[in-house]
Amino acid sequence: MDTDDHTAVDPVADVHADDVHADTVRPADTVSPVSGAATATELLLSYAAGHPARRREAGLPALPGARPRLGVAVVACMDVRIQVEALLGLVEGDAHILRNAGGVITPDVVRSLAVSQHVLGTTEIILLHHTGCGLERITDDGFRDQLECKTGVRPEWAVYSFPDVEEDVRKSVRVLRSSPFLQSTTSVRGFVYQVETGALVEVLP
Repeated sequence: MDTDDHTAVDPVADVHADDVHADTVRPADTVSPVSGAATATELLLSYAAGHPARRREAGLPALPGARPRLGVAVVACMDVRIQVEALLGLVEGDAHILRNAGGVITPDVVRSLAVSQHVLGTTEIILLHHTGCGLERITDDGFRDQLECKTGVRPEWAVYSFPDVEEDVRKSVRVLRSSPFLQSTTSVRGFVYQVETGALVEVLP
């Protein structure tokens, strides 16, 4: 990796991050499937039923409003290896988190970011791509061919595949900075999460 184009960033910048996530427990470890339950959705819903009681026991108050406390929106890949909240030390109410395949900037992401800024007051955007992304291993036409073969229908939507994760981060930053729907003063920074080490590396223009 070209060190001239990258700046290492400490992924744990918030002092309360460890406290917030140290006692995180997976539903599969704590919830016994109800009789006849056969899906992950049912297991998760069983756990969710106890959420109000857990909030009361923890003394967590309802948030006073919908505006993110930190004024930040994060756009990240949906890859399960990226735990955005744990990585950035975020807790409930801190930030908007938008996720899709690749963490790419689609028209719908721009729509959500426009609402995030103009309705809910965010002023900063963080982009999170990662090493080993599945969108690096496919092409738009190839994936469309695959879906058409399986379903008989060729999708009209873009896949937004990319051959180079760092270049896609740069492209995404440029797209957001040039969007007429986002504030011209918006801070936009892009990063690649190293899944092998857990490090977060900034991609500079």
